[in-house]
Amino acid sequence: MVERGIEQALHEYKEGLGRLAKHLPEVAHAYNQFTGACFSEGALSLKEKHLIALALGVFSNDEYCIVYHTKGAVDNGASEQEVLEAAGVSAAFGGGMAMSQAVTVLLEALDELKGK
Repeated sequence: MVERGIEQALHEYKEGLGRLAKHLPEVAHAYNQFTGACFSEGALSLKEKHLIALALGVFSNDEYCIVYHTKGAVDNGASEQEVLEAAGVSAAFGGGMAMSQAVTVLLEALDELKGK
């Protein structure tokens, strides 16, 4: 997936949400409201929330979430070291599956983001 590029992957995700919204507008609206509330500033910063989410994406083997939340973490000031530590915690928790995502999809996303 990352071979296509981060921006393309994010575009595909958003395009898919748009298609879903045409068929299930209430579901799409509720989902967007819910996730918007979850990712608003609070006791945890947006950077911290995206670091948690990228670790969960790594753990759950969700490439789109890995890319989306790696970008969100970096865009909100996360360093490469912070991103990698979050991935490391996920790998410790999730074993081989999480490690394989961390050393492929997540590293490719970081490399592409650094290239900007």
